[in-house]
Amino acid sequence: MSDQNVRNAGFTSSGIARGSLASSMMSQEAKSSGGGVHSGGPTSTLQEMGARGSTHSTGFTSSGISGGSQAASMMSQEARSHGGGTPRGGTTSTVQSI
Repeated sequence: MSDQNVRNAGFTSSGIARGSLASSMMSQEAKSSGGGVHSGGPTSTLQEMGARGSTHSTGFTSSGISGGSQAASMMSQEARSHGGGTPRGGTTSTVQSI
């Protein structure tokens, strides 16, 4: 995943851009978790990368999610919250597509 793609999705050094993919992801995550975005969750993790300007070694690659990576942890967290699977159009699949 490139740094530019993260910024283009709306995760920036000044916060999540209004009307962006990032803001949609944040909204979706907040709704699914009862109204908040958890520290260490997908949205906050991507925002941290956007604020830092670095996505290196996250585990989202052009050939899939790397085992044991931060991306794999995000996918696992999402799967647990959805009863064992990552939904099409969910956070992990959206981030992987970025």
